[in-house]
Amino acid sequence: MASLLQDQLTTDQDLLLMQEGMPMRKVRSKSWKKLRYFRLQNDGMTVWHARQARGSAKPSFSISDVDTIRNGHDSELLRSLAEELPLEQGFTVVFHGRRSNLDLVANSVEEAQMWMRGLQLLVDLVTSMDHQERLDQWLSDWFQRGDKNQDGKMSFQEVQRLLHLMNVEMDQEYAFSLFQAADTSQSGTLEGEEFVQFYKALTKRAEVQELFESFSADGQKLTLLEFLDFLREEQKERDCTSELALELIDHYEPSDSGKLRHVLSMDGFLSYLCSKDGDIFNPACLPIYQDMTQPLNHYFICSSHNTYLVGDQLCGQSSVEGYIRALKRGCRCVEVDVWDGPSGEPVVYHGHTLTSRILFKDVVATVAQYAFQTSDYPVILSLETHCSWEQQQTMARHLTEILGEQLLSTTLDGVLPTQLPSPEELRRRILVKGKKLTLEEDLEYEEEEAEPELEESELALESQFETEPEPQEQNLQSKDKKKKSKPILCPALSSLVIYLKSVSFRSFTHSKEHYHFYEISSFSETKAKRLIKEAGNEFVQHNTWQLSRVYPSGLRTDSSNYNPQELWNAGCQMVAMNMQTAGLEMDICDGHFRQNGGCGYVLKPDFLRDIQSSFHPERPISPFKAQTLLIQVISGQQLPKVDKTKEGSIVDPLVKVQIFGVRLDTARQETNYVENNGFNPYWGETLCFRVLVPELAMLRFVVMDYDWKSRNDFIGQYTLPWTCMQQGEPAPLTPGQYPSSGCLPNAVLLPLPGYRHIHLLSKDGISLRPASIFVYICIQEDLEGDES
Repeated sequence: MASLLQDQLTTDQDLLLMQEGMPMRKVRSKSWKKLRYFRLQNDGMTVWHARQARGSAKPSFSISDVDTIRNGHDSELLRSLAEELPLEQGFTVVFHGRRSNLDLVANSVEEAQMWMRGLQLLVDLVTSMDHQERLDQWLSDWFQRGDKNQDGKMSFQEVQRLLHLMNVEMDQEYAFSLFQAADTSQSGTLEGEEFVQFYKALTKRAEVQELFESFSADGQKLTLLEFLDFLREEQKERDCTSELALELIDHYEPSDSGKLRHVLSMDGFLSYLCSKDGDIFNPACLPIYQDMTQPLNHYFICSSHNTYLVGDQLCGQSSVEGYIRALKRGCRCVEVDVWDGPSGEPVVYHGHTLTSRILFKDVVATVAQYAFQTSDYPVILSLETHCSWEQQQTMARHLTEILGEQLLSTTLDGVLPTQLPSPEELRRRILVKGKKLTLEEDLEYEEEEAEPELEESELALESQFETEPEPQEQNLQSKDKKKKSKPILCPALSSLVIYLKSVSFRSFTHSKEHYHFYEISSFSETKAKRLIKEAGNEFVQHNTWQLSRVYPSGLRTDSSNYNPQELWNAGCQMVAMNMQTAGLEMDICDGHFRQNGGCGYVLKPDFLRDIQSSFHPERPISPFKAQTLLIQVISGQQLPKVDKTKEGSIVDPLVKVQIFGVRLDTARQETNYVENNGFNPYWGETLCFRVLVPELAMLRFVVMDYDWKSRNDFIGQYTLPWTCMQQGEPAPLTPGQYPSSGCLPNAVLLPLPGYRHIHLLSKDGISLRPASIFVYICIQEDLEGDES
């Protein structure tokens, strides 16, 4: 356990009281409010709860899963119960990912404040931990789970049970020999440091030991020069200096004597390989590293669909929590469907469905509070307005009064520009996307075939059980419904739309002849995909000067997602996702926007920004140079169980590697499975991929639990852009350097990432540390472009 945390647990008064435990009311809904006893465990990392003060307790949550703590006034649920439960005594535990919030009400304001301070202190401590401290804490957590009678000691019987929990299938005699070797006190149990030594023996990695010894003269340490050789020869750090190697030793070597002697022990070497410096994601791509001064239409923009929904599209809950989660994960375009509400107050919900309703003014207040907590770059409010004139005026008033100076209500310089402003120019500004009237359009408005007030999703809901009409028939039906239901646009609301005027799309030729750069069209996924196939290059050129927004099909009532990659390939900027739904599609979206500081804006490749571009996403040709990726999947570490309820089951892991990009680049390969070993499986298999357009490629690593009877179960994944793989300097090509696989004989070696760890994420995108896979990666490039 990290010493700083230990110190706090024994001295901080809040944490001491939390370890004693106390009753609080757990609130799930207006009708579900039950008394539970909550206690912070002695490890400082888990909170347990029981139905009675001395009843059987079980884990409630881990501190590492907590994102933040909110007071009762900021809880949507507790506010709805303000007449019944005092808000001052309530607080909310907010978790990473998609896990529901935990709303609690203490018996007094003092107790609530104590828990809020204590939990926030623990969250801050965990967030600031380095790799070794996290590993120590993870070990402490396992010790707590394995120590069934909670006596601070672990018998061999408890160790055997723990091994199954940790996904280890081990010969009993061998396990007992490791247990005896660690039991230096010969007490028949393991305590503290003895358990740490047992774990180290358990996790000894032969493949890393072999790599270490291949560069170490005595097999015990790496001298400064030996470590420098490793960095240059294997990690391809061509510009690596003695100063950099010394800095890494000083950072990762655990012993003071090793630091003084400028040597790296095996523990230090492993710590380096598992760190951000040994991660597959290039640290240089983590902060904002791209040019942020180009027009908005030159960026991919992280966007959400029906942001207010936290469930399905038919009966799901509408909540401001949807906006909070989207904005905190870097989303820069959120959608607001607004309808007439009671007492003159507009409401937000999915029209023509049974989804619940929330006040528009609460949505605006939430956006004002959370818009720039993660990113300073502009937020776009995509308004779908279905309100009467009077409630549109109310909308305009709320936007103006609540957002204040954050709201962009005029052009930046007061004159009509010739191109869209840049994210840099629009820092900390909120833009409204929606219908807009001008003096010239006012008389024509009733005849204008504007973008449907009802998106395809809502039109589809009205007739979801009918036969889907042909595209031409569907358009005619949509137009009929528009004419019947289209409300008059309020000038006060219209005036707040500056750079993002919504217009209907008829054809690329029509847009070029009649539209302006500050106008934006929306496309259903079905229409967008059809346009890519029929006129891919025209779509690319269209997106070089005007913004496009794509939204999911109305038939996705379960809030499922499409693959955004196909739309990015055509340069579509705002590819809206149902962010409440985990899965492959959101993994790709999250991986794509992980780069550039997670700011929600990613600069498009130059061939998607050139108005004369000849790029066709379906038929990419020269000057693109094909690249080949060779991945040696070496081993895995501490893979979690798929089903934690089955203590006796051990996973049979395999690794699947997927490429997503232009259609010709999309591919997948996988290793064989390793039987009964989720703790330290070894594969040692090489996979090979050839990619035509690496600038658009995404790389996804998935670890699965093989099941011959049914579909393989998901264990963890990690997705990143091809261009963000960590790479050293190019290695000179010499005869005999081609891979034995002969995957691409006519090639030159590109920058090589070398040995890298891939730290796995859960379905919700939450870290599964220390779960990882260890790989060696090599990238090669064709000597000549290939037009196939």
